[in-house]
Amino acid sequence: MQAAILAAGLGTRLRPLTLSTPKALVPVLNRPLLGLWLLQLQRAGCSRVAVNTHHLSDQVHQFVETHKPPGLEVILRPEPELLGTGGGLGSLAAALMEEPFLAANVDVLTDLDLAGLWAGHEREALATLVLHDFPPLNRVWLSLEGEVLDIGGKPRQSPAQALAYTGIQLVSPQLRKWLPAEGYADLVNIWRRIISQGGLLKGKVVSGHFWQDLGTLDGYLAAHRRLLSGVPLALASWFPEVQDPLLGEGTVVAPGVTFAGGVCLGREVTVGEGAWLKNTVVWDQAEISPKVRLENCVVGRRAKVTANRRGELII
Repeated sequence: MQAAILAAGLGTRLRPLTLSTPKALVPVLNRPLLGLWLLQLQRAGCSRVAVNTHHLSDQVHQFVETHKPPGLEVILRPEPELLGTGGGLGSLAAALMEEPFLAANVDVLTDLDLAGLWAGHEREALATLVLHDFPPLNRVWLSLEGEVLDIGGKPRQSPAQALAYTGIQLVSPQLRKWLPAEGYADLVNIWRRIISQGGLLKGKVVSGHFWQDLGTLDGYLAAHRRLLSGVPLALASWFPEVQDPLLGEGTVVAPGVTFAGGVCLGREVTVGEGAWLKNTVVWDQAEISPKVRLENCVVGRRAKVTANRRGELII
């Protein structure tokens, strides 16, 4: 089994946090996203992973050098200029052998059985999109036979069910003919072109799983709330001894601090006397001044917070 991780994006929805931290290294319960993906893929039996990089790529490369799981080959594919989801997938496909591969967006966290999905890929399809029922994002139309009919809009053929793309797909080597050899391209447009020209895209519907897009403030905080209330069994080995609040190594909490739920503090954080935190994630080495109230916030690495804040990304 081999895999591709799309990790080159700018992480614009989490700015300004991602101005100094690439989205691939955004922490979840103090563990970088890319590290979690590499561990999950290794457990699923993956031997080779290709990862594209662009924004703050030196940080990603250094992380892989020092945190790559033993026995897992990781191929880094720098993009001097962003290639988009389609161009990026084309670059990653070129780095992998002429075999099927699993492709995933780095800013998704899930406990899906990746090995099981891999085994269920129908090789005659150019790609199998892993789909679920998530009403805010239900834009992929699937026939009763499991064929993707359209993305966005509404297909002429009926009946059809609208579902959401999980950010994971299983790719056949034949898809490379549809991907650009170089330059920018959007993957959704490529999928639409395949459908319009009679190419076969399949959908695999999943349910009963943990899934969260972490690319927005709301999604990132929702992931932490969910995990702090109970880590799914399939993810538990990477998040031992989770409790709310979760305090990183070397963190100091002064007397009189109130944690009102959904709080994760990174390493070497200091929280001043009488502070109040709810539904808030604080990254490493940040400082919260005494009596400050924070709700629905993410505090960046080494930030110093001296005033009350609500619903903000703070650097």
